[in-house]
Amino acid sequence: MLRQVAEGVLVHQSEFIQSNAVVVQGRAGVLLIDPGVHGDELVALANDLRELGQPVVAGFSTHPHWDHLLWHAGLGAAPRYGTARCAASIRDELSDAGWQARIAAWIPPDITGQISWDVFGLITSLPAETARIPWDGPQVRIVEHQAHAPGHAALLIEERGVLVAGDMLSDVLIPMLNLDVTADPIEDYLAALRLLEGVAGDVDVLVPGHGSVGGADQVRARIDLDRAYVHAVRDAGVPDDPRLGPSAYGKDFLPGVHARQLQGLAERGDR
Repeated sequence: MLRQVAEGVLVHQSEFIQSNAVVVQGRAGVLLIDPGVHGDELVALANDLRELGQPVVAGFSTHPHWDHLLWHAGLGAAPRYGTARCAASIRDELSDAGWQARIAAWIPPDITGQISWDVFGLITSLPAETARIPWDGPQVRIVEHQAHAPGHAALLIEERGVLVAGDMLSDVLIPMLNLDVTADPIEDYLAALRLLEGVAGDVDVLVPGHGSVGGADQVRARIDLDRAYVHAVRDAGVPDDPRLGPSAYGKDFLPGVHARQLQGLAERGDR
């Protein structure tokens, strides 16, 4: 079910880790950001938009992780954009014959069979340094950074005061560092938080990739919480982070993620 969070901006939340798909209404149709995740949710989203008389005229993936690359034929064949770095990362991932099995290994088995693999990850690269999404609707500013994933982008829907944060500023997930590609995952994450802090004054509604939609007061609060976690990891401290407690995703899920990040940093020599 779509829920309006601002004028012309609606959110559909998946059962999978509270994943948020964002719909932005334009003149001729909608911009659809990070749709997903279960197959029946994508069908329901397509049906809801059809009933509203709002075809999808553009899509956008905030970053190149599987749960942000999903699509369904019912959503149409509009261009699905991503930053140049994001699109390049996806092209590399899909460039060999074993890509589907490799990606499927990361996905819960009950979801794997629901994925429309023929339209998975078909992202159109925007030119490097593109500042706004090219579409006939409210201006959407691209705030690109390298935290969490290559070419990750938060989106500021300027006329609506809505920040679509991608996989950052969540109230249910800890910061997840990009340990695979970046030379300095800690500093990249802190730099990304500074960029988001720079637009915080223009935000009335925060939509994270996973978790609860927040108001203006939540933007700086979540930036501060994420920064405190990253500082603690950097300084070999113990994070005092409520997200590391028991959650709907299992008592060991986030502590396990935290432990793997510490191990990964140690193996890289970053700690």
